[in-house]
Amino acid sequence: EGQLVESGGGVVQPGGSLRLSCAASRTLRCMGWFRQAPEKEREGVAAINTGGGSTYYADFVRGRFTISLDSAKTTLYLQMNNLKPEDTGVYYCAAKSSGSCSTSAVFHDWGQGTQVTVSS
Repeated sequence: EGQLVESGGGVVQPGGSLRLSCAASRTLRCMGWFRQAPEKEREGVAAINTGGGSTYYADFVRGRFTISLDSAKTTLYLQMNNLKPEDTGVYYCAAKSSGSCSTSAVFHDWGQGTQVTVSS
């Protein structure tokens, strides 16, 4: 199993921005970001096909968040703009080796997560 290490979380005011990073020990077919708010189930946020570059977004972040990869395809980013209090949660980086890269797919490599808190 590959290693994924997230960074970049923090506390930000509503309307602010954060960029999350995920350093990967290996590049798999799909990489994505998921989040879990307190007392809620984990949900998919955004994902990317590392080969073709296709991206997938949950409706609730479309237009505000952007997922991207560095040129070496070993660092995954999530640029989060116009953050809302409901975006608060632990954000996880994940990867999978085959199949669909949709955020509804099952990912098998997971990072430890980074906390994002949106509060005034």
